[in-house]
Amino acid sequence: MTSTKAEQQAPMSDVEKMKDFNINRSIYDDANEDQSVFVAKPGLSEELVREISKQKKEPEWMLQKRLQGLKLFSETPVPTWGPDLSKLNFDEIVYFVRPDAKQSRSWDEVPADIKKTFERIGIPEAERKSLSGAGAQYDSEVVYHNLKKEWEDKGVIFLNMDDAVQKYPDLVKKHFMSKCIPVNDHKFIMLHAAVWSGGTFIYVPPGIKVNIPLQAYFRMNAIKGGQFEHTLIIADKNSEVHYIEGCSAPQYAKSSLHAGCVEVFVYEGAHVKYSSVENWSRNTYNLNTKRSIVEKNGIMEWINGNMGSGVTMLYPCSVLVGEGARSDSLGVVFAGKGQHQDTGSKVIHVAPNTSSTIRSKSISKDGGISSYRGYVKVTKNAKNAKVSVACDALIIDDHSSSKTYPFMKIENNEVDIAHEASVGKISEESIFYLQSRGLSEEQAIQMIVAGFIEPVIRALPLEYALELNKLIELEMEGSVG
Repeated sequence: MTSTKAEQQAPMSDVEKMKDFNINRSIYDDANEDQSVFVAKPGLSEELVREISKQKKEPEWMLQKRLQGLKLFSETPVPTWGPDLSKLNFDEIVYFVRPDAKQSRSWDEVPADIKKTFERIGIPEAERKSLSGAGAQYDSEVVYHNLKKEWEDKGVIFLNMDDAVQKYPDLVKKHFMSKCIPVNDHKFIMLHAAVWSGGTFIYVPPGIKVNIPLQAYFRMNAIKGGQFEHTLIIADKNSEVHYIEGCSAPQYAKSSLHAGCVEVFVYEGAHVKYSSVENWSRNTYNLNTKRSIVEKNGIMEWINGNMGSGVTMLYPCSVLVGEGARSDSLGVVFAGKGQHQDTGSKVIHVAPNTSSTIRSKSISKDGGISSYRGYVKVTKNAKNAKVSVACDALIIDDHSSSKTYPFMKIENNEVDIAHEASVGKISEESIFYLQSRGLSEEQAIQMIVAGFIEPVIRALPLEYALELNKLIELEMEGSVG
């Protein structure tokens, strides 16, 4: 089951090349240098699903879960309630690509062409300076993974997901796509279940606080490629961990698909912070699913920056099942020409004395569409729940748009609920004032945008805050005229 790579990259401007990578790093690599040992034919089939499972030497229960996902996917229509997905052709997607590299704990052992890509992204430098551990995935396979010894000695597990299935089968089977995100959840989770590959597995033992972040970076390099990494985080009682995720892909003429899955289990008194900057290319459909289950006095933090992809559907969700559980969600999206960013957050209050905050910020420019889609449910048992939702949209020009779809279902009266939303354009008065202080019109607009997204920037680790800020600056170039 192999195919050739005859298609060529679409032309990229210098600005697009810069956007393809993180700031202050080399800006281009030739994807055609990629040497893969296995490239599946485009399209989805039972033969492919069995081949993926066979190559990964998976247990029977995982194969059956994959086949269940495949069956459900074929029976379920594409959702029509959100962005237009009519141009997404599932038969053209390459669902599994294995690069010519074995996973290594030494950066020096990673093949030169793959290492070059990640060095330009900055993973080795970041790992040496500020991380407890790092992982790197290239197309369908994790090519590098390492955890500092001090955390290994304390029982922390930080592996790629494929290894975790082999080494910790009972722990994985208990949590994988069952209680948190079941296989039948929606069409793109069904697809994910069938073809998932790679990703991250984290387990933090009771009472252990990993006070320096763990990071993974996902690079989708194949033409018409699909990436379906699975992230599973288990924070045991009174533990703490911060996980950072970055994503990118080069620009091609053909569509690509990202349908990852993130499952987070926050046990009693634990605290998980999940930070993500997703900078997929314009030809990518980013249809990602993230959800956590939060038990008594647990804390879940979602921090998201989304841009780049042509279509995004992403709504991080927390289910607060234990008394005193808390969820905080903070996100910023940028929608430029030809982009529809449909994002938001979900929270379900099941237990009493739970609390949640959702803060969403969006920027629309050059005809881009940004949509906030939120869901809040407070059940009958969730007495004294507190919810605060705030959506702020900034529109740069007259042909861009912002939409808001909030939904709240409150099933008891002993709650404190607040929702506010604002949509506005940059005022001429603000631009005039900044110009009077010596700035050009374009500099004035960039400064206003920087102030608008400042709460999100402040919440991210320094490296990612700088990256997100610079990426939005690049998106704002040429905003005058």
